[in-house]
Amino acid sequence: MIVGTAGHIDHGKTSLVKVLTGVDTDQLIEEKTRGMTIELGFAQMLFKPEHLGEPTADSNELSISFIDVPGHEKLVKTMLAGASGIDFALLLIAADDGVMPQTLEHLSILSLLHIQNGCIIITKTDQVDELLMAQRRQEMLTLKSQFAMDGFEILEVSSRTGAGIQALRALLLNAALKQRLSRHQNHGWMGFRMGLDRAFTLDGIGTVVAGSIQAGEVKVGDFLALAHEPHQTYRVRSLQVHGHPVEKAQAGERCAIALVGLEKNKCQRGQMLCAPSIASSTSRLDVWLEVSALIDKPLRSGASVHVHAQTQEAMATVAVLAQDGLVPGQSGWVQLIMHQPIHLWVTDRIILRDASATRTLAGGVVCDVRAPKRYRQTPERMSYLKTQLQSSVLSRLEGGLPHLSHGAVWPERLLDAGIDPKTPLQALLTLQTSDESNVSVGQASNMFWSADHAWVIAADALEVMKHKLEKLLEQYHQEHPDALGILEARARKALGSQMSVSVWAHLTRHLMELGAVKLKNGFLFLPKHAEGLQQADQRIAQKALPLIHEGKYDPPWVRDLASALGIHEVQMRMTLIRLASQGDLYQVVKDLFYHPAHVQAMAQLVRDIAQSGSNPHPRQGVSASQFRDATGLGRKRAIQILEFFDKIGFCQRVGEVHLIRAGSTLFANPKV
Repeated sequence: MIVGTAGHIDHGKTSLVKVLTGVDTDQLIEEKTRGMTIELGFAQMLFKPEHLGEPTADSNELSISFIDVPGHEKLVKTMLAGASGIDFALLLIAADDGVMPQTLEHLSILSLLHIQNGCIIITKTDQVDELLMAQRRQEMLTLKSQFAMDGFEILEVSSRTGAGIQALRALLLNAALKQRLSRHQNHGWMGFRMGLDRAFTLDGIGTVVAGSIQAGEVKVGDFLALAHEPHQTYRVRSLQVHGHPVEKAQAGERCAIALVGLEKNKCQRGQMLCAPSIASSTSRLDVWLEVSALIDKPLRSGASVHVHAQTQEAMATVAVLAQDGLVPGQSGWVQLIMHQPIHLWVTDRIILRDASATRTLAGGVVCDVRAPKRYRQTPERMSYLKTQLQSSVLSRLEGGLPHLSHGAVWPERLLDAGIDPKTPLQALLTLQTSDESNVSVGQASNMFWSADHAWVIAADALEVMKHKLEKLLEQYHQEHPDALGILEARARKALGSQMSVSVWAHLTRHLMELGAVKLKNGFLFLPKHAEGLQQADQRIAQKALPLIHEGKYDPPWVRDLASALGIHEVQMRMTLIRLASQGDLYQVVKDLFYHPAHVQAMAQLVRDIAQSGSNPHPRQGVSASQFRDATGLGRKRAIQILEFFDKIGFCQRVGEVHLIRAGSTLFANPKV
C-alpha cells in the first residue's frame, strides 16, 4: 500500500513519517536549511500483522510505502506528482494553526482524486489545551462533511510525545490488509505501469528509474518500454523496493528498476514505464469531471488547463459536452483535447489546474481514450458515456454495447483498460470479482461474438447493420446495374463515418461468412447481383466474342461493338473488363480487347521473328517495324501490342527492341 501525506506547510508531515518509519524524508541540503519539504520524500514501514499483537489470517510481511509531499502553495505541482499514485491519504492539520489555505487545496485534490481511504490527523496535540482541541475536532467533522470524506477517520497524534502513534499504525495495517486483498482480486491481470518520478545512474548498474507502481507486477528479466516508444524495450536487470533487492514488485509498492540499454538522457519525471503490450497514447479523451467547489466561476468550453495524471503533466483544451458549462461543485462530461499526447488508461484519475497553474479546477475519471472528434455529444454518444463509469472492463462492455451500433473490438477494449490485448475472454470471466458475478458476457443471447472473440456486437445491432448494408447495396445496384459493386470505403462512410476501420473489417468479414455480401478487388456487392451480372455478361459475350474473334489482329473498339449490337457503351465496356479479369479476353489498351487465340498467335509471331536466321539482334527479340510487317498492322497499333507484351512480362524493351524475357513461359504452347 502507498500512503501519501497532505496538508499545509509546517503541520508535521515529515516529522510524522520519521516517527512511523525512522526515515527523515528531507534529504536535500536546502530542505534541511529551510526546514521545509521541497521534493517528494520516500520511506517504508515493514511489519507483520502479529507485531500489533492482534490475530489475523494473513501473517505475510506487509510493505507500506510513504510519499511525503511538499506543503508550500508554490509546490502543488510536485504534491500532485506524489498524490496521484497513492492508495491511502494522511491529511495533517496542526492543532495550533487549524485549517489553512493549503489544507483546503490538498483536501480538495484528495477529494477530486476520489481517494476514499485515509485519515485526518490532528498533529501537535501536546501544544494546545483541551478547549482548543475540542474546537479542532468539530472543525474536522465539518471538513469531512464538506468534502464527502466519509472513509476518513480522525486521529489525534503528537510526533514529539508519541501519543496516538500506535493507533495510527493499527489503522495503516488494517488498511494495507484490505488493499492487498483488493489488488489480488481486481488487478491480477493488469499490465504493469509506473509513472516515473526519478531517474538516475549507478556505477556498475546503469540507468535506474523509480516510481509508484500503479498496476500489475514486474519481475527481474521482464521487458518494459516507455509508453511513448512502445517498440523500444529494455530488460529489467534488477529491482529494489526501498533499497532492498527483490525478484518481483507489484502495484502498491515503491520500486526502483534498473533497465539494460536505457540511457539516462532518455528518461525523466513525467514519463510512463509500462509493459509493451499496453503501451498507448491519446490526444483526445472523454472524462467524467467534478468541478471544485472552491473555484469562483464556471468551467467552460475553450478553457486551457494543465492536466495532471500520475507524474505526467500536459496542456489541454476543454470541451464541455451536452451543456454550456460546469459550475463550481457540479459534475458532468467533458472532452479534453490534448496539446501533446498523454499516456492514460480508462479509470485513471486526473486533476485539472488553470492555465497559470495557480488554482485546482477539477478532478475526473477517464472513461474513453479513443474519444471521437465528430458526433461527440449526440444523444446516442451521451447515453453510451453514462454506461462507462463502471470499474470493470466487462461491466463497461455489457452496459455500453446496446449503444454501440457497430459493436466493439475486444482487444482495443482491453488495451484501453491497461490489460494485455491477448488476454483470453474466459480468463477475465474467471477472474471477475464477486460484486460482478452477474456479468454474463459471452453467454448473453443478445450479444454476438466473432469466433475468435475479437469483436462483439449486440445481436439486434448486427441485424440492423446487415439490413442497412443490404439496402445500400440494393440501391447502388439499381442505380449502377453495370457495376460490380460499391467501393468498401464508400460503403463504410455511407453506413456511419464514425465507424472505425477495425470494426468495419470485423463486420464485413462476418457478413461475408454468412453469405450476405461478397467482396472482390475492393468492391462490395450482393451475391444475387453478381449472379445476374454474370448472366448478363454471358449474354453479351455470346454476341461480342465472335465479332472480336473475327477482327483477328484488328478487333473492333468498344464503341463500335456497342453500336453494332445495340448495347449501351458503358455496359459493353464493363462487361468486357469483367471478361478480361476472368481470362476470356485481353485488354491491350483502353477500350481495345483481343481474343486470347489471336494474342497467342501474335506472341508466336514474335517468337518466330526472334528465332529466324535473318534476325539481326544477338538476343531473341523483335522491333516495332518487324512486328508491323508481320501482322499487317499500322506502326502505332504494333507498338501498342508490343508494349502490352512488355507489361505482362512476355517481353522486355531494350532500346528499340523488344526482347523475349529469358525463361518466360507465357504463350509457350500455341492454340491456334
